Amino acid sequence: MKVKIERALISVSNKTGIIELAKDLEKMGVEIISTGGTHRSMDQAGIKVRKVEEITGFPEMMEGRVKTLHPMVHGGILADRRKDSHLKEMASAGILPIDMVVVNLYPFKETISAPDVRPEDAVENIDIGGPTMIRSAAKNHDSVAVIVDPSDYGEISKEMQKNEGSLSTDTLYRLAVKAFQHTCEYDSVIFEYLHSRIEEYKNTGINIRPGLNIGAGGADCNTDIYRDESGEFKEGLRLDLKKIQDLRYGENPHQKASYYRSFSADEGSLVNARKLQGKELSYNNIMDTNAAFQIVKEFGEPCVAVIKHNNPCGAAIGSSIGQAYQRAYDCDPVSAFGSVVASNMRWTAEAAEFLSDKYVEVLIAPEFDREALKIMLKKKNMRILQTGFDIRTNISRLVKNGFSTGNIDLKSVDGGILLQDLDEGIDDRKKFRVATRIQPTDLQWKDLLFGWQIAKNVKSNAIVLALDGATVGVGAGQMSRIDAAKIAIDKSSGRCKGSIMASDAFIPFKDVAELAATSGILAIIQPGGSVRDDEVIEACDKYRIPMVFTDNRHFKH
Repeated sequence: MKVKIERALISVSNKTGIIELAKDLEKMGVEIISTGGTHRSMDQAGIKVRKVEEITGFPEMMEGRVKTLHPMVHGGILADRRKDSHLKEMASAGILPIDMVVVNLYPFKETISAPDVRPEDAVENIDIGGPTMIRSAAKNHDSVAVIVDPSDYGEISKEMQKNEGSLSTDTLYRLAVKAFQHTCEYDSVIFEYLHSRIEEYKNTGINIRPGLNIGAGGADCNTDIYRDESGEFKEGLRLDLKKIQDLRYGENPHQKASYYRSFSADEGSLVNARKLQGKELSYNNIMDTNAAFQIVKEFGEPCVAVIKHNNPCGAAIGSSIGQAYQRAYDCDPVSAFGSVVASNMRWTAEAAEFLSDKYVEVLIAPEFDREALKIMLKKKNMRILQTGFDIRTNISRLVKNGFSTGNIDLKSVDGGILLQDLDEGIDDRKKFRVATRIQPTDLQWKDLLFGWQIAKNVKSNAIVLALDGATVGVGAGQMSRIDAAKIAIDKSSGRCKGSIMASDAFIPFKDVAELAATSGILAIIQPGGSVRDDEVIEACDKYRIPMVFTDNRHFKH
């Protein structure tokens, strides 16, 4: 079954391809009705087009807020052509049937993406007439074509030319589904924007519940696009992202890559960082910067992380950012060549002076001293990123949420994705237990917690050696735990004496504990859970090394 298109109403914000579509419709004898700027564009292109006010008998009102909300428009769209009563009512009222509606909406997403957007500008870009026409046409899809995506114009023109100006009911149905998807996504973005500002308004007793998950593969009108109201991951996901930029290439030169921002990203998120100077960021730059940023954002003290190939070659806290950077760098100066450096607090002249003779690809910090920037600007190729991140706000948020963030980690697999809670947040020492007879000292506890916090950010198998709030050796990404331990100890160049060892997964054999003891390591923290836990504990007791079990926290197996 096919539907003949004889009259089309066109009103678009994005005018890409609309002149070409209108010319094709005109050639096929379709009468075109339009509004405002769309009418002007088509009129200037020499297309015969009627103003919507000729149909309604009323001019556009209130700066264009009211133009299509009229029975002469919606009667023409909504009339059920299968019912004689509807057709008689149309004829009696002088309503012309409208067979096609071509509409896309005010650019609300683009408007709120601007960093300096005013609330009144955002609200003014909430489209009312557009969604109403789209929903009317989509509801009546047995008789009316609704087109919301410019990329569909070409296929629609081809089908109509092939079928003497008609479209199949299959096509009308698919267009209707796409139209409802479009309006739901549009409403979802509006809801999320308005909901994000609700704290600014007094609690009047009116409770706002999250939107509903509307099923697998469908759009979603929930503030949390991943979880349903019970906190479980949803049956269907539709990601809402905006491209920041195309990248020169991906992980390797033959791979294409782009960088996207979530519309729900916090102001202090990495994606909202402002580049102050330097070359364009590469895919690998962004990955390394994220790895560094994830480490430092969870410490309340001045903290610096030095990252290479997604692994920390050094991380430390200190009495100042300058001291923290020097201690992080000293962990592995060789690997720090060409690294990414992240700070959780203002970058100071002291830190800048220490960095000045080093090769650093990216430096990211919440803000920069004026003198520090003067020093850094001499390194013209180094990318400098400034975030809106506030460590005090972040730590307060972690404390409020029980040291958990609720953020999400996505990874692609062949034909799909894996979704999990992001492994971030601060662990609670009260949930750990000492497995050995000997207890850690207070100073050892501080290093155990610090090392444990760093270990989760190291690729497994991972071993981190830490002393006085700084890493002294890191063994990353090895196929066996003992090899990771040997690398970390070798990297320490003897500085492992007096340190602690943090292992991101259980220690399967006593050989790691024996190597730690003979290398001067004084305490170990690990998840536990090996069938040989008793042997490992016995070895630790023999060498008087306290061992803390985290009971499967960051258990990467």
